[in-house]
Amino acid sequence: MNDVCFQLKGSAVTAIVLELYRCDFELFTAQLAEKINQAPALFQQSPIVISLEKLEQTCSAGDLQTVIQTCRGAGLQPMAFRAANEWAKLVSTTGLPLVQLGSARSSVSDTVSSVSESLNHPEQETSEQSASGQSEQEVETVVRTVIEEKKVVQSSTLISRPVRSGQQIYAEGDLIILAQVSEGAEVLAAGNIHVYGPLRGRALAGVKGDTEARIFCQSLEAELVSVAGNFKLSDALQGEHWKQSVQVVLDDELLNIIPLK
Repeated sequence: MNDVCFQLKGSAVTAIVLELYRCDFELFTAQLAEKINQAPALFQQSPIVISLEKLEQTCSAGDLQTVIQTCRGAGLQPMAFRAANEWAKLVSTTGLPLVQLGSARSSVSDTVSSVSESLNHPEQETSEQSASGQSEQEVETVVRTVIEEKKVVQSSTLISRPVRSGQQIYAEGDLIILAQVSEGAEVLAAGNIHVYGPLRGRALAGVKGDTEARIFCQSLEAELVSVAGNFKLSDALQGEHWKQSVQVVLDDELLNIIPLK
């Protein structure tokens, strides 16, 4: 008899990030209601992460509780705060965890920074080379190899059937769909998303923070498109490129809809 009653697994969870700029709660409540009214079904009971990274002023524990209660009153489900470590004590009073969401690019940047740091101390490098006998060319080769390994891309996921309403598909790399994505369906990828058919549901590319990710589709009819957490809803998409072949590109935290020629 199998007496194991649970199993822990890694999983991708879609969550909206709410970036708080100011603790002006009258304005916050009004603007949140306006945003939710654009797509009530999409936001209802949606998990959100409240980001304090761009907050222009200090907030008290009471302010954070007000943000949480306002979000819950609007039908959202706050699941965590995102902020620097100095917020940890204040955030702990809310009962929600503090998370720091990194990106694929940050790991590469960290590698480059550490390499640059070592190259900026020639006296250390000289002693290390004396001990190991490595030449400058060999060091550069090692540096190149490390950076290239950090840039290894996950293999693509290919879906040849329509993605039906209520379904969710996630890919660690690029996601290629050779059919339509129906209204009410959700497709997510750490890399790019290609839809060779109408995109009528929700498409979220670069969900691990890759700002270079893109969304390509043959007919833009989406409920929502998102790249690295920056999104547009259906109302904002129904412009001159609606029902056209397009790519969705992130440029300076703004989503651009570009026709495919």
